[in-house]
Amino acid sequence: MQKSPSQASSDHAQPGNTQSGQQRGTTPASDQRAPGGGSWKRGRWTMLLIALICAAPVIGSYFTYYVIKPTGGTTSYGKLIEPQRPIPDTLVVTGEDGKPIKLASMRGRWLMISVDGSACDKACATKLYFMRQIRATQAGERERIVNIWLRTDASKVPDVIENAYPDTEKFVASAPDVAAWLPVDDGTQLTDHIYMVDPNGNLMMRFPKDPNPSKIKGDVSKLLRNSSIG
Repeated sequence: MQKSPSQASSDHAQPGNTQSGQQRGTTPASDQRAPGGGSWKRGRWTMLLIALICAAPVIGSYFTYYVIKPTGGTTSYGKLIEPQRPIPDTLVVTGEDGKPIKLASMRGRWLMISVDGSACDKACATKLYFMRQIRATQAGERERIVNIWLRTDASKVPDVIENAYPDTEKFVASAPDVAAWLPVDDGTQLTDHIYMVDPNGNLMMRFPKDPNPSKIKGDVSKLLRNSSIG
């Protein structure tokens, strides 16, 4: 039977309708992507980049200390302390206000430390003087350094010493506790040395007995210049 024009037109339209339907249909599952996948990956890489940027100063400073050395390849005047000796969390000291604090709470700046009895003999006064002058010569960088005198007894500090070093933090500390943390050279004792602690709270350098203050200044200047921490 011959189809009417309308029927023929309908038959010819069907393939087109099918193709159009496929074009308008749902995208095949193989072409689908998890929503937000790209954003999640970008966020992860962003977080990793931020972490690396934040860690870079610390990584750089330790690379400088322990690999290329703070003197740019030559031996430093002070002895580098390896492995790291962080300030013990149990090391509690007493401030001039009579309040106990953890020495570790001083982290955040470079600490230059001397240990002596409160009477402060000539050798003690000489170390405090060197520390004061070394800090003063750092000009705009001086605020990155805190000078600390750990006193091994609670006796009164002589007025002449108290007045000469008002910017030196003075704490009473247990001598055995301090000795357990700070190492000494062979043939020396704790009171012979000046120590450097980095802003992360790690003991990193010890200067010798009867030190040359100009050489200490050179080491300290290079530490500050080669590190952005503290």
